[in-house]
Amino acid sequence: MQQLVNTINGIIWSEALIYLCLGAGLFYSIMTRFAQVRHFKEMCKLLFNNTSSDKGISSFQALAVSLSGRVGVGNIAGVAAAIGFGGPGAVFWMWVVAFLGASTAYAESTLGQVYKVEENGQYRGGPAYYFERCLGWRWLAVLFAVSAIIGCGIFLPGVQANAVGNAVTQVFGDGNMVTTSFGEVGTNKLAALALILIVLAFIIFGGIKRIANFTQIVVPFMALGYIVMALIIVFLNLDKVPGVFGLILSDAFTAQAGFGAAIGWGVKRGIYSNEAGQGTGPHAAAAAEVEHPAQQGLVQAFSVYVDTLFVCTATALMILITQQYNVVGELPAGEFIVQNVAADTVIGSAAFTQMALNSVFGNFGQIFVGLALFFFAFTTILAYYYITETNVAYLNRLFNNKLPLIVFKIVLMAMVAYGTVNAAGYVWDIGDIGVGLMAWINVLGILVIFFLHKPAILCLKDYEEQKKAGGPISFDPVKLGIKNATFWEQRLAKSQAEQKGSD
Repeated sequence: MQQLVNTINGIIWSEALIYLCLGAGLFYSIMTRFAQVRHFKEMCKLLFNNTSSDKGISSFQALAVSLSGRVGVGNIAGVAAAIGFGGPGAVFWMWVVAFLGASTAYAESTLGQVYKVEENGQYRGGPAYYFERCLGWRWLAVLFAVSAIIGCGIFLPGVQANAVGNAVTQVFGDGNMVTTSFGEVGTNKLAALALILIVLAFIIFGGIKRIANFTQIVVPFMALGYIVMALIIVFLNLDKVPGVFGLILSDAFTAQAGFGAAIGWGVKRGIYSNEAGQGTGPHAAAAAEVEHPAQQGLVQAFSVYVDTLFVCTATALMILITQQYNVVGELPAGEFIVQNVAADTVIGSAAFTQMALNSVFGNFGQIFVGLALFFFAFTTILAYYYITETNVAYLNRLFNNKLPLIVFKIVLMAMVAYGTVNAAGYVWDIGDIGVGLMAWINVLGILVIFFLHKPAILCLKDYEEQKKAGGPISFDPVKLGIKNATFWEQRLAKSQAEQKGSD
């Protein structure tokens, strides 16, 4: 199984995908005239738009739901893996993919808003919806929906759940060992699994509103706490900070683990963490109640900054300042280029981060990492469920095949159980397959959409013109030449009718 997974991963995560993601980010950055920089102030302002409705959630809630997917194990264990396999220079390439990816996130999330629909009393949207409605390519929409269901409903939850299980044992220990089909599992982990499944079932059976209400509290609190811990370490080691940034920048181009390894691991873990271009963000973006699609596009662009430039950088600084890391070379396999900690330390885990915090905060650091992993991973599982639900709903609407959503809820919960009790092993590699499949389809799709129709760029120009004119803000897709944005057409018609009636 491990060999099969590695083979598939090698095909999906070839250099072609890595440079495609970087290239798409650069392309949309140029086409939007670096909106991720020009509209930074507007992004911050839009974050506090708390307008919601019975059918949609607020911009901040949509940000929280999307951040729950972006801020996860990738921020803690993924950064450690990037450094361990790609050297400190991999952090620089994570920054690059975040900066460029912010424009990709703008484009895909704006498309999610433009082509969203109202179904069963709630807003839904995402790549499957905009591929069908914008391009008219139903086959591509179905292909993405199936990939998202497989990736977010089957592959990816195991990665996060594995971290949740390990976090519990970090804090409470294994307890008594019980022999199972998956090997020996501690009773503390089994008790945690039972609690996880109960809470998970309660939330996911409550729909997007319940998910949004949970994540808007947990995600900002944990992310802020995590960043504060990192800032304390930075403050206590101010004299080392210039050297750490110098190491990151110099190693990015003359990487200890090889230039290709630094780019490859930096981009791979960057995309896994911030999800820009992966096609997951537009699902939450489409559920937001906004005046104009570009608003949610800008909010989601900001979420990439929060994920990588804030949370991932916090992890990297903690690890590099405390020097709690190893760097392993690709050839010969297993040879350390840099060895600061024990050789048996698992690189593809949260071990480096845990050791970094332990070196400063003692046992409290270990407990904090465990709690952070638990909440980050748990909220990411919720985001994966919502993405799965949205794509199942798309296929049900398209083919009138009323497969009960409860089946997919049970499947996802089964994968959470499997990931919790299973050893890490190839779980990360399976998650990479899910990320890569969606990224291939979505990045190519949004590039084709640009060359054929340019709706995201038209939305940005329209929003900028309205802001410059002093408002009010509204969206008329027909005026902009955007077709099949039926939700917005009906909304505008209803608004005009109400205004005419009041006159």
